[in-house]
Amino acid sequence: MTSSTYTQTVRIDGMTCASCVARVEKALAAVPGVGKASVNLATETARIESADPLEFGALRQAVEKAGYDAAPVAPDAPPSAAAKDAEPASALPLILSALLSLPLMAPMVAGWFGGHLMLDGWLQWLLATPVQFVFGARFYKAGWKAARAGAGNMDLLVALGTSAAYGLSVYLVLSGGAMAHLYFEASAVVITLVLLGKWLEARAKRQTTSAIRALQTLRPEAARVRGPQGDVDMPIAEVRLGDLVVVRPGERIAVDGEVVEGSSHVDESLITGESLPVARHAGDRVTGGAINGDGLLLVRTSATGAETTLARIIRLVEDAQAEKAPVQHLVDRVSAVFVPVVLVLALLTLLGWWFVSGDIERATINAVAVLVIACPCALGLATPAAIMAGTGVAARHGILIKDAEALEMAYQVGTVVFDKTGTLTQGKPALAALIPHGIDKERLLQLAAAVQRGSEHSLARAVLDAERGAIEAGGAPASLDGSAITALAGRGLAASVDGLRLLLGSTRLLEEQKIDTAPLQAQAEVLERGGHTVSWLADARGKQLLGLLAFADQVKPHAAAAVRRLHSRGIATVMLTGDNQGSAQAVAAQTGVGSFVAGLLPADKTQHIERIKTEGRAGARIAMVGDGINDAPALAAADVGIAMSTGTDVAMHAAGITLMRGDPLLVADAIDISRRTFNKIRQNLFWAFVYNLAGIPLAAFGLLNPMLAGAAMALSSVSVISNALLLRRWQALKEQE
Repeated sequence: MTSSTYTQTVRIDGMTCASCVARVEKALAAVPGVGKASVNLATETARIESADPLEFGALRQAVEKAGYDAAPVAPDAPPSAAAKDAEPASALPLILSALLSLPLMAPMVAGWFGGHLMLDGWLQWLLATPVQFVFGARFYKAGWKAARAGAGNMDLLVALGTSAAYGLSVYLVLSGGAMAHLYFEASAVVITLVLLGKWLEARAKRQTTSAIRALQTLRPEAARVRGPQGDVDMPIAEVRLGDLVVVRPGERIAVDGEVVEGSSHVDESLITGESLPVARHAGDRVTGGAINGDGLLLVRTSATGAETTLARIIRLVEDAQAEKAPVQHLVDRVSAVFVPVVLVLALLTLLGWWFVSGDIERATINAVAVLVIACPCALGLATPAAIMAGTGVAARHGILIKDAEALEMAYQVGTVVFDKTGTLTQGKPALAALIPHGIDKERLLQLAAAVQRGSEHSLARAVLDAERGAIEAGGAPASLDGSAITALAGRGLAASVDGLRLLLGSTRLLEEQKIDTAPLQAQAEVLERGGHTVSWLADARGKQLLGLLAFADQVKPHAAAAVRRLHSRGIATVMLTGDNQGSAQAVAAQTGVGSFVAGLLPADKTQHIERIKTEGRAGARIAMVGDGINDAPALAAADVGIAMSTGTDVAMHAAGITLMRGDPLLVADAIDISRRTFNKIRQNLFWAFVYNLAGIPLAAFGLLNPMLAGAAMALSSVSVISNALLLRRWQALKEQE
């Protein structure tokens, strides 16, 4: 398999069913350099991955050889722009086809009420011919391309079936046969019903991309940039990193950045799913696309264009909707042989009825019914329609699902493993206590801050905030700077400060360095039992303990509710943390997690994930929820990684699902959406398979006429998408406190 680095999207025109998807994928996969090709019938696009950039001409040639048309798609275009039916299809051809077909149905409808109405055969021919060859031309064109490529699709089945009914009727008219046995109404009505189904299908498919379109509308076209000459409006593409952007009350924020002046409330509901506006002040980060409330903000730009949070959200949702769920591969294998099998069954129906009854008319009509009823449109739409609806509703509620595999895995989750800091707790610890040993408090704070300077760890920020507060209060001299700072994974930091080689970290770190913590051990145990996190400061050269720092971190407001909700759904919970036993036990008691393990290194968390996998019930999946760099290996090791967007980019890259708010309740929501989406996939596939398995025998045995077969075929595709669209009504359950 070619290692895939580059990804490009191509619009595919002319696909109508699952067999089309299989054929286009096979054609693209055969192009030299293609590592993987995935085709989505619902968005009418192909996603091609390759080790090196590919010429579009080679891809187009392969698609056209398979009987379809291809067009390039801009990298930042939404799926709705890529799809042929981005705008609602015109209903005019459908209306005209229906107006011509209705008189042909009049004799049949009159017969239902005991009436006798008969149209002249030539008048029937006059009405049916435009429907057959003008409004039905699309089926001939696409069917011919498929046949020329040595394959079959829905269009070929419709073209063959209606042509047989139309041809038989023309023969009877020319031969002067009985007018009662003409079948013009069958061919015309089938084409009209299929056109109706495709029109309804196009409108329904457009709704599945509504989440992407809603996100796209959040992109401002211009920004007001403050420069030496004052405030200037300029296109968003011209804004650069570091530019100061002015955001007036009621405007959309144009860029990602940091507030440097002003305060306001910002509506981020379409980005994070948070329904209430959030306060933003100087020093806070804001996201492009959010709506500024009542204050004037001056924002320093930190990301523009494709690197903004909004752009990345759109890409994630696009990628998830373009991906194929593993269950779809079964559909692909079935559809690859489906149309040839149907053609054989239709031929056997024709020959069988002709041989048994000697009635070529009846044999032909039954064969036509087999061809029409068997179109595998619903099979091709069953999975992608549900995935698009599921990922769309998830995005609207602040849950980004990276790929279809994560969506399919999440529904089987039987155990959720939580990191503690930043996941179940706020991740914003404050320095609660300083206990020096052999030095004073000011010196202890100075040394600890010097070691932590430049670190992004939450404990480091707490120390630096405390140092800043002490300096502002005039209680401490100028701060020190550290050098040769070294991160000790899962243990702490080492640095050279003021002639000392300092170690700042966990009890494990000092034990490994043979530094005695006994002088302060009693105080440390009391603090840990109270739920505090304890870090030690020591001089490595002199093996001398210098003091301890205790941090307090509040449990998130909805953490206990999130754990209760998971337990109510039969999902076990575990907490893994590198923190001390006392702090972990306090958080476990407050949140109600089923079990916990403390004092773990990043590699230990991965081992525990593997152990839980081994000991868990068969078929159950493990989800890991984390937010830090040290959680990335565990997120990757779990069946489903769930990252908090309030954490690091590394964690989000390692996870299959990202929560845009740091709210643990979203974990249960993500699993619930996954379960409902996969249930829709199973329902759609079940009915699609049952429809064909039941419909084909009924048609073959003469129990289904072509018009009913056409109506059923059109209805099957629409019902599959309509069933998937029910996911859009999903609402998060509110925890009753």
